[in-house]
Amino acid sequence: MSLPSSLAWVVPTFVPFVIGLLVGFILKRTVKLLFAIAALVIILVVTGYLSLSFRDLYDRAMEFLPKLVETGQGVKDVLPYSSATFLIGLALGLWKG
Repeated sequence: MSLPSSLAWVVPTFVPFVIGLLVGFILKRTVKLLFAIAALVIILVVTGYLSLSFRDLYDRAMEFLPKLVETGQGVKDVLPYSSATFLIGLALGLWKG
């Protein structure tokens, strides 16, 4: 199945836009969830239900940050972040998502 040449420009324009919308929506929800988890941890530490030291936090961060950076490198290679339609979709997904 092939698209007529009058509609062939729609696919490379529409697909990055939709990907941007989805990524923006997911990022916004993820940031909200991370803030909620951070607030919960802060409340638990302040009330004494959870005991954390700076060294514990540092050790955990050094355990997970390399994995996070490695995952980010893989995502960077997949997403069409240089496309204007992707950036517009990302902005709309972050704003309205």
